[in-house]
Amino acid sequence: MTNKFIFALLATATLLVAGCRQDMHNAPSYKALRGSDFFADGRSARNLVPGTVARGWLRDDEALYTGKVAGQIVEQFPFEIGHAELQRGQQRFNIYCTPCHGQLGDGNGMVVQRGLRQAASYHQERLRAEKAGYFFDVITNGFGVMQGYAEQIPVRDRWLIVAYVRALQLSQHATVDDVPADKRAELDAAPASTERH
Repeated sequence: MTNKFIFALLATATLLVAGCRQDMHNAPSYKALRGSDFFADGRSARNLVPGTVARGWLRDDEALYTGKVAGQIVEQFPFEIGHAELQRGQQRFNIYCTPCHGQLGDGNGMVVQRGLRQAASYHQERLRAEKAGYFFDVITNGFGVMQGYAEQIPVRDRWLIVAYVRALQLSQHATVDDVPADKRAELDAAPASTERH
């Protein structure tokens, strides 16, 4: 046997083996909305099996995903908010909300300063009295000329923004009575300032 013959034999065997490989290359499939003789109803498109949920879309915590329970806006956050969560909320707020609502949440962001419609101030009495779920719903679905941010901001981050909005509201309307008793001495020792930050 010559080298040419062995090479030709190996090349032929390789081609035959590669030609037999099926995997999913030749799997039967249907073009969208085409008919089918296989199914009794003649349709190739099949309904999802009852109870099927796409991966990552199981929304079993209504309060977390909608800000509501049985159609009623929730008052409380669906998870605990700590210092790290509040910092993340501030970061997300600064990215998505300050252009319109401003850093203080007073509705005087850069977009407004450049002539576009006045954004809502979080410090108006009506919004200070709103439940946390209301803000979550507005961030998710939009309100008035504000677009919904469900596509840009993950669910948990939307709640963290709401927590930061609550912190902003408190910061602009806090009284001495809101300062914990063990911190009042520090407050009394601090130099008085007439400027509001």
